[in-house]
Amino acid sequence: MTNIVACRVGSYGRFTANAYQHMQSIGLRYVEIGIPAPEAVAEILDRLGAYGLRVSSGAGVCRLADPACVEALKPQVETLGRLGAAIMFLSVRAGETPKAEAYARLRALGDVAAAGGVTLSLETHPDLVHNGTVARETMDAVAHPNIRVNFDTGNTYYYNEGADGIEELRKALPYVASVHLKDSNGGFRDGKFPTLGQGMVDFPEVFRLLNARGMFGPFTMELEGLSGAGSSETHQFELVAASFNYLKRIGVA
Repeated sequence: MTNIVACRVGSYGRFTANAYQHMQSIGLRYVEIGIPAPEAVAEILDRLGAYGLRVSSGAGVCRLADPACVEALKPQVETLGRLGAAIMFLSVRAGETPKAEAYARLRALGDVAAAGGVTLSLETHPDLVHNGTVARETMDAVAHPNIRVNFDTGNTYYYNEGADGIEELRKALPYVASVHLKDSNGGFRDGKFPTLGQGMVDFPEVFRLLNARGMFGPFTMELEGLSGAGSSETHQFELVAASFNYLKRIGVA
């Protein structure tokens, strides 16, 4: 099977105006976008279609500490379906909410997602999914087929001092439904992420492990904090292209 490789619009930093055109020019066919207002869907689909792009995942909003988050998810699930995608990326945090209550709320969110044919993929963020051990604990406790993990290859190092990214992936492997592709120099809380292929993330092994499990995407380039980024639109586009070209060179895109 062929991997679904996408790009998050935010990878273009402040130069998003021509992002879709650039994605088309380098051969990308999938994009992760923020879930829009329902009335904007038709216009967004028209614009994406003009550049041969499809939505592979949508970034939703969920304040898990708020009991109203379950009801608030419903229109987002419906909108994602209209965009033609089935993976919703979410960043969630229990915070002061007791873990048992947070898990129960996640199960309720999973029911909403399941009703709309959507899987909620939780980002590698504290305090529920920031490493493989914690992600596995959360998944086992929630025990819902529509609640899964978005494994972020760079955040694994950012949030966990001395982490081994591949070992953390192995721990969460059965639950990974999507991936954010981000390289790392390995520094704890180091917000400068290099262009893909220039850091220490073992991307070939990431793809090997997931493909062997039957997972072929979406793998979404999330190029945050690139060294030297933002100096010009041309330079930003070159950094995005270099990351995608790296994935092509290692045979995964």
